[in-house]
Amino acid sequence: MTSSPTHHIEELEPAQAHQRQRHGARLIDVRPAPERAAGMAAGAHGIAAEALLDQLRASQTPDDVELLLICGSGKRSLRAAEALSAQGFSRVYSVQGGTMRWRAAGLPMEHGELGAEAAERYARQMRLPQVGAEGQRRLRRSRVALIGAGGLGSPVALYLAAAGVGHLTLIDDDVVERSNLHRQVLHADDRLGEPKVESARQTLAALNPQVSLAAHATRLDQGNVDALLQGHDLVIDGADNFTTRYLLSAASLRLGLPLIYAAIDRFSGQVSVFDPRDAASPCYRCLYPEPPDAGSAPNCAEAGVLGVLPGLIGSLQATEALKLLLGIGQPLTGRLLMVDALGMQFRTLALARDPACPGCADPAHRRDTVTAASCSATP
Repeated sequence: MTSSPTHHIEELEPAQAHQRQRHGARLIDVRPAPERAAGMAAGAHGIAAEALLDQLRASQTPDDVELLLICGSGKRSLRAAEALSAQGFSRVYSVQGGTMRWRAAGLPMEHGELGAEAAERYARQMRLPQVGAEGQRRLRRSRVALIGAGGLGSPVALYLAAAGVGHLTLIDDDVVERSNLHRQVLHADDRLGEPKVESARQTLAALNPQVSLAAHATRLDQGNVDALLQGHDLVIDGADNFTTRYLLSAASLRLGLPLIYAAIDRFSGQVSVFDPRDAASPCYRCLYPEPPDAGSAPNCAEAGVLGVLPGLIGSLQATEALKLLLGIGQPLTGRLLMVDALGMQFRTLALARDPACPGCADPAHRRDTVTAASCSATP
């Protein structure tokens, strides 16, 4: 539908439009259906702008019927009103400020399946065309397993819960210590000694009560890993030891689950995505075929770590998770992002699948376990 800028359109305040609607005027939301699904003015008819003229003619709507057009902010409805006026509709108006001002004025709203609270909570996120109401519904249906509720797990869990991921499974066998608090922002001083997963559940439930949370105060091992990870859409590695990392890599391959990897050390970190659904994707053991010797990779207690670094790297993991869940953007599959916080430099290295990888190569070469001693590594 084309518009004609020569036709002046009167813009109505939402309260004026609501009053006219109560007296028989027809309120029409001209946004596309995915946008309307997040909520629209009560009693409005949803007709996308590009189909508006054809539908009005098909329904034999008289030219003198009062039509009140509304969109998100009032711009699209104004253009649509100009186009209708150019086609002979004599009583066409645009609602100034659109649905945003209608909502702010406290006028009645109708909400889609997301509900009123979700529509308000995720409003800024759903304004992104790559997300919208359908993307938000996808997030609500998603299930993510998070290994570790420490330095990396804290920002990951906070941002995924805030974004509306429907179910988070937290797996960590550790308890909160005071030395954790400078970087593990899920926890608080009054929870010292509590299991980290329980402390995390309190924080996340307070942040977003709409998210379903499962807390497992246990350590992953060969006997429980498949049962704990099955049924999820992806796995996020926030582990603090190499044994768990290799265990996760093997389980990710067996279960066909994308694994979002990260590690930190002092002032640097790295992030990648290993996705067994992609035939070209490397796995963790393509990058690190075998664990280092015990003592060659000191943990945080021995080497130290800048407190904000896990927040930076964990936020990158959360970003990759949302991209995968929404099916948008270019994930870090086949790439290793390396971050130097001191120099604030980011480098990306290409990762190829290793045809001789002991993890994802021919089954004759695969080994689900590693024999080297467990080495503490990151958060």
